[in-house]
Amino acid sequence: MQQLIRGRVLSFYADPHDTQDNHRYFENGAVLIGDGRIQAVDDYAKLARPDLAEIDHRPHLILPGFIDTHIHFPQVQVIASWGAQLLDWLNTYTFPEESRFGQQGHAPAMADAFLNLLTDHGTTTAVAFCSVHPESAEALFSAAHARNMAMIAGKVMMDRNAPPEVLDTPRQGYDDSKALIDRWHGTGRQRYAITPRFAITSTPDQMEMTGQLAREHPDCHVQTHLSENLDEIEFTLGLYPQARDYLDIYETYGLLSDRLLLGHSIHLRPREIARMAETGSRAVFCPTSNLFLGSGLFDEAGLRAAGITSGIATDVGGGTSYSMLQTLNEGYKILQLRGQKLTPLSAFHWITRGNALALGMADQIGTLDPGSMADLVVLDSRATPAMALRMARAETLEQELFILQIMGDDRSIRQTYVAGRPMKPTG
Repeated sequence: MQQLIRGRVLSFYADPHDTQDNHRYFENGAVLIGDGRIQAVDDYAKLARPDLAEIDHRPHLILPGFIDTHIHFPQVQVIASWGAQLLDWLNTYTFPEESRFGQQGHAPAMADAFLNLLTDHGTTTAVAFCSVHPESAEALFSAAHARNMAMIAGKVMMDRNAPPEVLDTPRQGYDDSKALIDRWHGTGRQRYAITPRFAITSTPDQMEMTGQLAREHPDCHVQTHLSENLDEIEFTLGLYPQARDYLDIYETYGLLSDRLLLGHSIHLRPREIARMAETGSRAVFCPTSNLFLGSGLFDEAGLRAAGITSGIATDVGGGTSYSMLQTLNEGYKILQLRGQKLTPLSAFHWITRGNALALGMADQIGTLDPGSMADLVVLDSRATPAMALRMARAETLEQELFILQIMGDDRSIRQTYVAGRPMKPTG
């Protein structure tokens, strides 16, 4: 069954950092959807047919659904916990909360709530850390699969420096991950991310097992954390005294590749930057978390100049909002402090096609190209009285995007489509 989604349509085909010729915009446009995929994007007059069902979202903007490249599923109920820096925050809030995911029935309830929050905020694909319990990943994959929603996720592997309730062993971490890969990787739109939480919570034996998983499953992503906090770096290097630097730990176990997603990547040394660029390893910018935990200021322009591809993400629950719009808001401010700019076109490219490129999935998500999955977000730039007042003076598309980037949140999300199906209640 085909349907036509009508509105003002915007999609990117190139990076605004690289060229001014980077997007397509249809003032009176439409997206033709069939069997959960995009079949065509054009002016409405060229696609309209008497036999087509139509959904009219005028005057709102239609973009590809947002992509969140780093978020913690088990932290949904500790977001907005009174601040501390990274290591204290983990011990005080995160580890006790994640221990609850071993309780019968808890993970499935949280999975449904988590996915509802994502789509309510316009996010149609996420890269998620689960808890150490395999049932947490099972619950998230099951819920995402039922919605035909693309999810990249994995149970964390961690065998030290945390309470016993959230620890596994090197063998258990390998076996649980292996079973989840066999069950879920490539099932529908589900993909597995091998997930050593970070070097502090994994012994060398577990890192060796992580490397073995990555060698056995080279089409899986690997996600972890790198150089978020200065105390974290010092503690890590004390645990791995032979390492040249933090990144060298992951390099020693064969994890560096264009499938590796390194959350934060703030306090990097020159050798680390060079090796990330040489291996294609990805940095992931988490602005609301970096500000909330006082971690530091991400160097987007410096990493880009070095040849590193960066994603951008919410990092809930250290991050303070599920909204990729609010993530752009705080990212803009961090880059201002760095003397760098985040223009509106670059911002919306980043949370759509840019994040898809970081994941190696731009042929499936992040654009409105024919053949891509019909994951869409409908944006209302007049969603609040303050936004409507400001929009009365907006004269260009870029000005409108910047208003959304700075003032927008879930109230600006009029509808979210996952594989062509609306996810938000109407009316």
